[in-house]
Amino acid sequence: MKYIEIDEELYRYIASKTERIGESASDILRRLLDLSVESIELAEPLAISHPSLETAHAVTTSQVIVEAKAEIEAAVEQPTDYATENEAVTADVDFADVVHEHLLSQQKGAVGRFMYLLDSLSAMTPSTFSQILKIQGRGRLYFARTKAELLSASQSANPKEIGASGYWVTTNNNTAKKRTILSEVLVQLGCNEELAKSIATRI
Repeated sequence: MKYIEIDEELYRYIASKTERIGESASDILRRLLDLSVESIELAEPLAISHPSLETAHAVTTSQVIVEAKAEIEAAVEQPTDYATENEAVTADVDFADVVHEHLLSQQKGAVGRFMYLLDSLSAMTPSTFSQILKIQGRGRLYFARTKAELLSASQSANPKEIGASGYWVTTNNNTAKKRTILSEVLVQLGCNEELAKSIATRI
């Protein structure tokens, strides 16, 4: 027997190709690669389980499957290690720079200051700004890629586009909630909590 490790995205791809109950990973791979039973040594079946708590999965298979791994991986988009990426990108970001007193004072009300700070953050962290989509309330959607998506969640969302980032935000929350959301955005992008709360109070 030979062992390989596959990432979660590839594991889900293999699992999604299951055609019958009880079909093992080896059977799925053999079918996808158009390999007959006689062409390779049978591998020990693998029960497909939920992978949410794992980042890699050990799969028992034959040498033929090992050689075919690259072919299957090419058909699946590789997952992004956001945690590592965020650390690398935000290491050189000084989040205190997001506050420019003169420009901030020119914004109209809490909504204007909220939008200005979000726009500034999108410009500072363009490669990781998508992390804001992870911020959601209990039954509430705060960020989305389209205006329609926010309106479908709440007709009173009053969505506004965050500069030229391609992301939209709900603006019908009170000032205290806007501060909480902004603080969560800052932390999600790599800012420490103390500084995040301090910046959020500027709304």
